[in-house]
Amino acid sequence: MSAVETGTGMTLASYTTLRLGGPAERFLVAGTEAELVDRVRAADAAGEPLLLLGGGSNLVVADEGFPGTVLRIGTGGWERDKQDGAEVEVEAAAGAQWDEFVAATVEHGLGGLECLSGIPGLVGATPIQNVGAYGCEVSDLIVAVRLYDRRDGEVRTLAASELGFAYRTSVLKGTDRGVVLGVRFRLRADGLSQPIHYAELARTLGVRTGERVPAERARAAVLTLRRGKGMVLEAADHDTWSAGSFFTNPILAESELPAVLARIAEVAGADAAVPRYPAPEGVKLSAAWLIERAGFGKGHPGPGGRVALSGKHTLALTNRGGASTADLLALAREVRDGVRTAFGVTLRPEPLLINCTL
Repeated sequence: MSAVETGTGMTLASYTTLRLGGPAERFLVAGTEAELVDRVRAADAAGEPLLLLGGGSNLVVADEGFPGTVLRIGTGGWERDKQDGAEVEVEAAAGAQWDEFVAATVEHGLGGLECLSGIPGLVGATPIQNVGAYGCEVSDLIVAVRLYDRRDGEVRTLAASELGFAYRTSVLKGTDRGVVLGVRFRLRADGLSQPIHYAELARTLGVRTGERVPAERARAAVLTLRRGKGMVLEAADHDTWSAGSFFTNPILAESELPAVLARIAEVAGADAAVPRYPAPEGVKLSAAWLIERAGFGKGHPGPGGRVALSGKHTLALTNRGGASTADLLALAREVRDGVRTAFGVTLRPEPLLINCTL
């Protein structure tokens, strides 16, 4: 696909999994890496506002749209590179569909990415926020990221150690300086999964945590679990019209934890079993658990019933049809403020907010 201008005033709702978002002033598609770099350079040289659009699965776009150029990344493909013993390196283009790539690696007998099955979006977005699920993060497997540095005007390769990976973030998040062109992963050639660390997944597979299973078996189990939570896109299922988990799990410093646990005990009872997990910066709590205990159950409606928490998973804010971005943000604020009032914990949004704020 060539880099072509497909129109002005293109409604971005057609390109986001939330089916929300107003018009783009200018909408382009880049089908090759060279075209992608050239289009970004041209926009920067002209001083145009530029929004890079991938799979649209992690975007909340304002009803007013985007006052500049939206450049859709249409590159694709992946290739198997060098093998060193039991490990194989593969590189995927930024515009490759993530789950198609994961499925292809599993079909080729490569293990490592199977627990990240069913996640919508493109390969290039995964290192930006260190995408993770079911006990695995892409930072566990990324070797390097190749990107176009908009400040220097050069294509560079950053090793995983330079990417500052942490929970749902990296040095690439919160800045548009680096345009991801390709991502290199180190996978296993034995066809077995990563060690299964997530308890729910281990139970579904009937194994102990830490065991490995055939990658295709782990992928099938993950897809089953995700579908049960409305986290696999289905056009007819409004529970999947979302941006995935809207809020990240909050991480508290150890010093903050006693006060929060005391607030939780007041609301949920002194014997409430609070899910918590060790994190490098302190202790990670479950955002979904806090949302539910603050009084927001599955299916909790927002303005006019046009938006609601998913009927399957309270972390997903969904478009029930006919919604606006303003509706979605109103529900998000209600949930955020309710959790903060109840427990003194402020939830942070995971999706990127484009031309709008929470």
